[in-house]
Amino acid sequence: MKIMVTGGAGFIGGALVRHLIRHGLDVVNVDKLTYAAAPEALASITGSPQYAFVQADIGDPIVIKSIFAAHQPDAVVNLAAETHVDRSIAGPGVFVATNISGTATLLQAAYSHFQRLSLESKSNFRFLQVSTDEVFGSLGPNDPPFTEDSLYAPRSPYAASKAAADHLVRAWGHTYGLPVLISHGSNTYGPWQFPEKLIPLMLAKACEGEPMPIYGDGLQVRDWLYVDDHAAALANILLHGIPGESYVIGSRSESTNRAIVQKICDLLDTRQPTGAPHDRLMVSVADRPGHDQRYAVNPAKLEAHRSWTPTWRFADGLAATVDWYLAHRDWWSSRAHHHYTAARQAAQ
Repeated sequence: MKIMVTGGAGFIGGALVRHLIRHGLDVVNVDKLTYAAAPEALASITGSPQYAFVQADIGDPIVIKSIFAAHQPDAVVNLAAETHVDRSIAGPGVFVATNISGTATLLQAAYSHFQRLSLESKSNFRFLQVSTDEVFGSLGPNDPPFTEDSLYAPRSPYAASKAAADHLVRAWGHTYGLPVLISHGSNTYGPWQFPEKLIPLMLAKACEGEPMPIYGDGLQVRDWLYVDDHAAALANILLHGIPGESYVIGSRSESTNRAIVQKICDLLDTRQPTGAPHDRLMVSVADRPGHDQRYAVNPAKLEAHRSWTPTWRFADGLAATVDWYLAHRDWWSSRAHHHYTAARQAAQ
């Protein structure tokens, strides 16, 4: 079985590519290699006969059509996306181009490919759209977690672009009969994540003795999912999910942003005591515009019907992540400085 993974050089995409190849599947990785890509994360599989890489933009219909023709994938997993909320607020255009228009281009190419398949191959073909829990909006402190039946209420340009993509995927499924699936993952963390998201950014700041900026009061709540668990869930949905269905993915590990940063500081205090106490670097800054208060999901459907459960406890996953970033400072330090420079320029 050959899987086309778009965005497979990204943080979650790379973990999925490695997972699929470990489990004996062939992968063609289609990635534009934007600033957030981590091709180094794929070094262990680059020479594998199961693996092929094509640098391409999912919004380029000619190139995407040629990739389908050359590789004849049995399934598609679309992780190609712009994902950082702050960047979507500063410049929403690229989010519309990649997340909406790019998804439409990929869907149309996948459908053209699907039409040419044999009846048996059609019955096995799948298109998995990797979405986010942010399309459901924000929860109150006592609201039950999101489920697959939650209404869409996106509140940032990023979330709106992902919601629009989901609607396109469902439309291709309903109108054209393309066998589609959608996943909604919670906040994901782990090795190889670009240092613009909360955990790697705070790690980078603390390691360099710089202020660790926390939006507002820092009491925004997120559910935290280790990247390898997310990848395993995506593979499970792709191989066993029911076409037309959606699945939320989470670990029931809710925590406030401030508590996360404090835990990072505590872990660093034991690993780098010369910089302790690291929580002296924690500072509050002006809140993000339209900052959602709480995300949480109930993955009971996936757990019950697809036999998946997360294997990483949050405490263990966070400790492993801290250790990985400390051991790979050369990888993230140049990226962190690039991100800081870009953020300062955007603010001017």
